[in-house]
Amino acid sequence: MRAVLQRVTSARVEVDRTVVGEICRPGLLALVGVAHADGPEQVERMARKIAELRILRDEGSVLTADAPVLLVSQFTLQGDTRRGRRPSWSAAAPGPVAEPVIDALVDALRRKGVEVATGRFGAMMTVTATNDGPFTVLVET
Repeated sequence: MRAVLQRVTSARVEVDRTVVGEICRPGLLALVGVAHADGPEQVERMARKIAELRILRDEGSVLTADAPVLLVSQFTLQGDTRRGRRPSWSAAAPGPVAEPVIDALVDALRRKGVEVATGRFGAMMTVTATNDGPFTVLVET
């Protein structure tokens, strides 16, 4: 599992010009790509990283700052660009495998007390974010 975590002052995701997920105060935008072998262990590790990494202002974490997370599934994070000019998507888990993993990650974060907004799995989404810093990190489990 890979995630790009961006510190944001606000972020939202729209589908067909309708807002489906939004955070309106400082927090994280988490773009998450699921690989074939990802399961419960990777979900728990990623939930812990998203919730506890001290990457918010004043070295705060999502948990210590009571900050929200906008979590958006993004299979393209599993793209392989080492060869040629066209990325390979073979490492990305197919929708029927990836969607329950994303749902489990959302549930794991919520069990930790994190406020989580989401995109819509498999939809063409427009993601808008106001980066804070900018501050962006890549997390892999």
